[in-house]
Formats: sequence, C-alpha cells, structure tokens
Amino acid sequence: MKGRVALVTGASRGIGRATALLLAKRGFDVAVHYRDNEEGAKKVLEHVTDRGVRGEIFKADFSKLEEIELLAESVLGKFGVVHVLVNNAGYSSHFDLVELSVDEWERSIRVHLTAPFLLSKKLSPKMKEEGWGRIVNVSSLRAFTGSRKGPHYASSKAGIIGLTKSLAIILSPFGITVNAVAPGYTRTDMTMPYLKEKEEEIANSIPLKRVAEPIEVAQVIAFLCSEDASYINGETILVNGGIYMK
Repeated sequence: MKGRVALVTGASRGIGRATALLLAKRGFDVAVHYRDNEEGAKKVLEHVTDRGVRGEIFKADFSKLEEIELLAESVLGKFGVVHVLVNNAGYSSHFDLVELSVDEWERSIRVHLTAPFLLSKKLSPKMKEEGWGRIVNVSSLRAFTGSRKGPHYASSKAGIIGLTKSLAIILSPFGITVNAVAPGYTRTDMTMPYLKEKEEEIANSIPLKRVAEPIEVAQVIAFLCSEDASYINGETILVNGGIYMK
C-alpha cells in the first residue's frame, strides 16, 4: 500500500502497536497516536520507520473533545490525507452500577464512541476525494455479553457497532468501507492485571484454551484495511477463540 497513510489510535502498545507495525510492514505510512505512553510511541515509530515508510507520533487525550479534533487536523497537516483510520484507543475501569459516576460513564462514551465518530467525520472528506478508504473500529466481546463491572465500557463498545453500520451506509458510495473487530480476551497491558489473577480460568472457558496475542487481532484489522477486503462492509468480526461455543 505504498503511498497510503494509516492513523492508528492507541498505537503505543497492545493491539494498536501490533496493528501499526503490521500496516507499516505492508507499506503504509503510519500516524502513531498515543495518550501518555510517549516512550512506547517512540519505540513504535522507530519500528515503523525501520520498515522504510514514513511515520509520526501524535499525542491526544480522547476524553477532551478539542484534542480529538486537533489530532485530526495535525495528522492531515503532516500527511495531507488519511486513507485508513483504525479506531483502537481505549481504556478499562471497573465499577458496579451504584459506584459508576456520570463523569466516568461520559468519559467512556467519549473515548470509545465519540472519538471514533469525530475522527471519521474529520478524516472521511479526504478519503472521499481519494475515492478509497478504510475505517476499522475496535469493539469488544463485552458489546455482546454486557459487563457486571463495566456497563459504561460495554455500552460504548456496543455503540461502536451501530456507528460502524451507519458509517458504512453513508460512506460506501465513495469507495470507503467501514467495519469493526470485536476482540475477546487478549494479552495486552490493559488486561494483564486481570489475566494475572484469572488466566487459567479464562483460558478454560475458550475452546482454543488460550487468550489471544495482539498480533492475532491486528492481522484481522490489517486484512480489513487491505484490497482483499474490498467487499466486506458494515460487518463486525469477532476474534475471540470461539468463546461463544462454550
């Protein structure tokens, strides 16, 4: 994909890091977004440029609307166009219904749903001009199962599926496909505290008897960003090791 540009949000670690490196390997120039892990972002950038493509890091806190919009403007200012948008950035916090504050609810919606909406809104006009684009939104297993300790997270990740379908309807006439990936249990920095306590129990609930590695999710994302996925649109691909079959 020489000459095409990808923005991967939350790219300093985990699934985002694996996706950024894989897209760079496949010839995309990569805009590496991070929130606070600057060291991780710089390491990702080094690996990106080692693959012979252009790269740049961009900092933004998606709990702040102005920083979401500034990110889109900054990336366009640097690269001129974004052909691929991977909305991966996210965080996890745990509260039961009584403990969950409105502020935490709204933060989750803003980071997981509003940011993908605003970035798609800001970056899709250039995709339209190019007549080609890919938007891939990262949802979650929790969008389908709900969450006793994370109703805010599950709700925002369910919302991204509705946004994905809506954007697919709106943007596909312009050569832009929009899809989502819903990972199950994956070995990332975000999940490590939980996995340290319960990995064996979790693995036993999955037909493949193990959690995913970030690259396994990234490979699905990269496929959806490719020409090979040209007739997949508005879909949510579940990458969970078959956990529903248990």
